[in-house]
Amino acid sequence: MSEEIMVTQKITGCGVVPGIAKGEVLVTTESISFWGGVDPATGAINDPRHVLFGQSVAGKVLAFPFGKGSSTGSLIMLELVRVDKAPAAILNIRTEPILATGPIVGKHFYGRQIPIVSLDEASFRKLKTGQSVTINGTEGYILIHNLCET
Repeated sequence: MSEEIMVTQKITGCGVVPGIAKGEVLVTTESISFWGGVDPATGAINDPRHVLFGQSVAGKVLAFPFGKGSSTGSLIMLELVRVDKAPAAILNIRTEPILATGPIVGKHFYGRQIPIVSLDEASFRKLKTGQSVTINGTEGYILIHNLCET
């Protein structure tokens, strides 16, 4: 009879927005525009050209290489925080200041932390949809939790 054990891999990055979060990873190699690309009422990706079309970012650790779009995207993120449909955390290769603004303001307005950690490309490629992770935006690392049979 085999047993399952938890194996944890630590990946160090750069903390952009402080905080700690746990959740399931949702990964895309495509950039995301929160303005026009994410429904602020539901958290669903509503851009029909995006590979994640129809999937919800709510409560997920959203991993995408970089953002795209206008400064209004931070307002969409703020609305997602207000209606409790925001991601639990964000992982990027490059985090634009405008992307970080929504989570920073969300903490001040609604008391909700959405940590952001920036990773190098090799580390980003280790992320897989469905993984269970813990994000530490304060210290700039993520822990990937894997169940293994012995």
